[in-house]
Amino acid sequence: MTPWLQQSTDRSVVAGRLGPLERRVLEALWTRADSASVRDLQPEFPEIAYTTLMTTLDRLHRKSVLSRSKVGRAFFYQPRLTRPEYDSVRAADALKVVLEGDGAALTPLLSFFVQAVGDRDQDLLDELEALVRARRAALDRR
Repeated sequence: MTPWLQQSTDRSVVAGRLGPLERRVLEALWTRADSASVRDLQPEFPEIAYTTLMTTLDRLHRKSVLSRSKVGRAFFYQPRLTRPEYDSVRAADALKVVLEGDGAALTPLLSFFVQAVGDRDQDLLDELEALVRARRAALDRR
């Protein structure tokens, strides 16, 4: 299955929308190979006060977007999901909101989606068809 179709097993990781600074901090952490402290990240945010950056990291930790570990007196933060995993969960959540709406409104969206997938990649369209068949088979077995 393609990575953007996979869902995280821990859906609490995307506990809501992120603000612009939270998103920037997350992006900065994704560019690093290892976890980072507030002091490590501060040079990338010269216009942001140290305490504001510290509060933002803590808020992302409380939202379960980041994990953290204490080394000495400092906390080191690391994203709990890779960028593709995070984007997949966000996309799945957005689709869930759409699916909870009016069923008739889904037809144009699904039609556009199938056309866009088909225009991009025939193999992906075949994979989508296989996923639909597998899901129908699973529902029929119930």
